[in-house]
Amino acid sequence: MGGGPFEFGGEIAWRPTRAQIERSRLKAFMSRHGLAVYDDLLARSVADPAWFWQAVFEDLRIAFYEPYTQLLDTSRGAAWPKWCTGARLNIVHNCLDKWLDTHVESRVAVRWEGEEGHTRALSYGELGRDVNRAAHAFRALGVGKGDRVALFMPMCPELVVSFFAVIKLGAIVLPLFSGYGADAIATRLRDAGATVMVTADGFWRRGRQIPMKATADEAADLAGGLRDVVVVSRLGIDVPWNTRRDRRWVDIMERQPDTFDTERTEAEDPLMIIYTSGTTGRPKGTLHTHCGFPIKAAQDIAHCFDVGDSDTMLWVTDMGWMMGPWEVFGMTLVGGTMVIYDGALDFPGPDRLWSLVERHRVSVLGVSPTLVRALMRHGQAPARAHDLSSLRILGSTGEPWNPESWRWFFETAGAGQLPIINYSGGTETGGGLVAGNVLTPMKPCSFAGPPPGIAADVVDDDGQPVRNRVGELVVRAPWIGMTHGFWKDPVRYEATYWSRFPGVWVHGDWAAIDEDGLWYILGRSDDTIKIAGKRLGPAEVESVLVEHPAVVEAAAIGVPDAIKGQALVCFCVLRPGHSSTPGLAEELSTMVVRQLGKPLRPAAIEFVQDLPKTRNAKIMRRVIRAAYTGESRGDISALENPRAVEEIAALAKAGRDAGSGLD
Repeated sequence: MGGGPFEFGGEIAWRPTRAQIERSRLKAFMSRHGLAVYDDLLARSVADPAWFWQAVFEDLRIAFYEPYTQLLDTSRGAAWPKWCTGARLNIVHNCLDKWLDTHVESRVAVRWEGEEGHTRALSYGELGRDVNRAAHAFRALGVGKGDRVALFMPMCPELVVSFFAVIKLGAIVLPLFSGYGADAIATRLRDAGATVMVTADGFWRRGRQIPMKATADEAADLAGGLRDVVVVSRLGIDVPWNTRRDRRWVDIMERQPDTFDTERTEAEDPLMIIYTSGTTGRPKGTLHTHCGFPIKAAQDIAHCFDVGDSDTMLWVTDMGWMMGPWEVFGMTLVGGTMVIYDGALDFPGPDRLWSLVERHRVSVLGVSPTLVRALMRHGQAPARAHDLSSLRILGSTGEPWNPESWRWFFETAGAGQLPIINYSGGTETGGGLVAGNVLTPMKPCSFAGPPPGIAADVVDDDGQPVRNRVGELVVRAPWIGMTHGFWKDPVRYEATYWSRFPGVWVHGDWAAIDEDGLWYILGRSDDTIKIAGKRLGPAEVESVLVEHPAVVEAAAIGVPDAIKGQALVCFCVLRPGHSSTPGLAEELSTMVVRQLGKPLRPAAIEFVQDLPKTRNAKIMRRVIRAAYTGESRGDISALENPRAVEEIAALAKAGRDAGSGLD
């Protein structure tokens, strides 16, 4: 970011075998269209989007009730494309209905496991019939086309059923993070104008029962406008009850027919509002359509992750994060099996993730780098205790990697043989803007580049392409998964993504392309640190710090400095058996200086028990910076561990009281 050569990934760590290439869906797709070279597919997919997305529809066997008259209409500009003009399509027909009376009907669609050890499996036929009953039940509550229905639920089978039932009706689903507090839920209910909310009595976390219903009640009271609250009995406990508003799931589902005529929506009709996890201002409700997010999700699952109907995917996620709907849409569109888990991954022991892989014969495992760094504290023994031979694809998203944790996951989960398909996009993109695949080699932490259909680039401050240097990640043309704007806020949407360069989406990530054409994401551009005129990405510093054997995780921020503009402050989480000492802090500072230069010597190295993260494992550097500098923290409702913020605030206060000069 300071203009020097970019170095990150090192040497090639994985190359596809001939068998992996020949069995891949992407290779078969290319062969069908006479394309021998992957770069030729990328070029054609961007140059001729009408050809490409029609080819994707054929590959995914997407069925329309009525065909489109125009695949892509950009008459309103790149920010407001229309896809499949004139077509009628309800995506639930493709996820569930079309599998009935085929051999897929008996295949398991959802495998569920709860922390307490309970399990349940639903075939495509069983899931489809439950969805039909729920659609009848919701219609009886007055839900119709265009209405908004909120889902504030743990990861359980009823969540998947409700999700599809809402969309089947032509209504709009509003998935909410299961760890939200009442204020955060109420804000989103009000913004979306939700009329019904589905929730649960509670869930298990680390052996404790966590109530949900009281939080849902408080949110409903604050929001106003809710007619009905439907309650799933996840724990079987007594909960407060409002006879005017509350409905039991078992009661509304009782005696409902198991057939339902799916609403024949238009392809451009909205199906989902999903909120981004911003830390300041009004939450941004990204709006997605039937012929949008689900198609992009399935395309990436098929072409990037090489998933087919014989695969079982476990992605560690919550439905309130886009990877939850991504997995549900994508896996059912390809006819595969998804595993959903409701519980902590370190309970009753640090091997819970690996036991899930073994027990459910998971072939595609998706995690965040943050989760991997937490697992590293326990060493390889928990993984070695389980049979992981079912795995063939590893996936990651949520945060930039550092090389040490990437290599640990590569060796521990994949024995150095399986690809880690790195994946980065966002709630507003419907899937990946950059991703890996099984056809091209990879270095630690790298991406192959944009998936087919994405016209991504890395540019400098003037919008000019840069290579082997860090710049802004942009997309030069619309794609099928991109949001149709923010709910009721088109001006903010255009200002957020389309205001910097004409007709170009600016994503807000720092990225780089190395001399071998491999791509890297280095963090959010609003997390950039600028010291004496040099721009620095947090990942550059954090990767240095975690090379030290005492450090398992790190976060770097810039704080105001009268001379340099900003000073570098680093927060380190130590491995078990290591203690925070002035000597260790000096060692870490010296490492940063040695690798990044004297001007970037940290002003402070702070040792903490944990870093503030969202449930989807994103380290919230903006919250760290706000807590450390005493600024407003904004909306921190998405944080899983708010106590980590208080620890940082206490460290800052202690520093100010001691006259550190950082204020």
